[in-house]
Amino acid sequence: MPAKTESRKNNNKNGRVSLAMVAAHAGVSIATASRIINGITNKVSKQTVERVRASVEALHYRPASIGRALRCQESRIIGLLAAAIENPTMAAIAASIERALRDEGYVMSVCDTYERADVQDEYLLEMQSQLARAVIIVGAVGSPVLDRMRESGPPMLFVNRPDPNDSNSPYMGIDNYRTGRDVADLLIARGIRNVALIHGSLDRTAATYRRQGVLDGLAEAGIMERDILHAHVEGLNHLEVGYAAMAQILERDNPPRVILCMSDMLAYGAYRQVTERAMDPVRDFGFIGFDACPLNPWIAGWLNSIGVSAEHYGRGSVAALKAVWDGEERPSPLFLPHSLHLSGQPLPGEK
Repeated sequence: MPAKTESRKNNNKNGRVSLAMVAAHAGVSIATASRIINGITNKVSKQTVERVRASVEALHYRPASIGRALRCQESRIIGLLAAAIENPTMAAIAASIERALRDEGYVMSVCDTYERADVQDEYLLEMQSQLARAVIIVGAVGSPVLDRMRESGPPMLFVNRPDPNDSNSPYMGIDNYRTGRDVADLLIARGIRNVALIHGSLDRTAATYRRQGVLDGLAEAGIMERDILHAHVEGLNHLEVGYAAMAQILERDNPPRVILCMSDMLAYGAYRQVTERAMDPVRDFGFIGFDACPLNPWIAGWLNSIGVSAEHYGRGSVAALKAVWDGEERPSPLFLPHSLHLSGQPLPGEK
């Protein structure tokens, strides 16, 4: 029988294994094979189910999803739009989500928006035309199509950066404000009052919430915003922004030695600025970043960082999407557990 099936396969004009071929290989009718492949097994024996599934595996059969998508007005595709896939943290988040979605039977399509509204809109429209089951946006920016698709597009889940124009949109990821408060608590507990803060643009809500958490926490200890040296450089490349902002700090007389960076990539750039000036970034400075980049243990043992381990994002995304699919009109934000990863080095000025 396998030889006959192989002959049929070779005669198939498009080279695709058909449902009829699977049925013939398993020795069942096409209707029976179709029901089993679609998960309807209550009217057939266990042996028949196993035989059909073995034939599916042996022939490498993949059901055509286009017709099903058109009938149901949705597909197995989940779109993931990332603001900067070259960022190792975003890449790790995307990988975690892809693994979890694959385990649930979905296919993830990854797109890099470069934090540009026009590129984000282009991909949102493409996901809609592909009848995507949902769209996950890691680092959303405000855009016209995003505003329209809240009402008429596929379900959307916002990761690590909330929906810029609707606080009620489904959110999963880090609690940016709480992490800022936790960093402030760390500084206060160690008796550190003289700090500099590096950030890029503040129209991105992740950095805004982190910064506000830091400022509120320090204010409770009597350290006001005016007492903190702020170094701000516009730009989307956080390595370059951190490098340039650190130059601003080092131009000051007696600059602070504890540097708070609103992302680990900013800290990487600041670190390089220090080394290029023939200073010792480990002995003379203490860096604190956000995101817990997976590269830190390998190349940045000097960096203290707060964030969520990447493996949590996969399970979290599936749980959040299921809440949306189950019809929760305004699902509560799903904050993933974050933790501080300390370098073990004392911070300058620590008491």
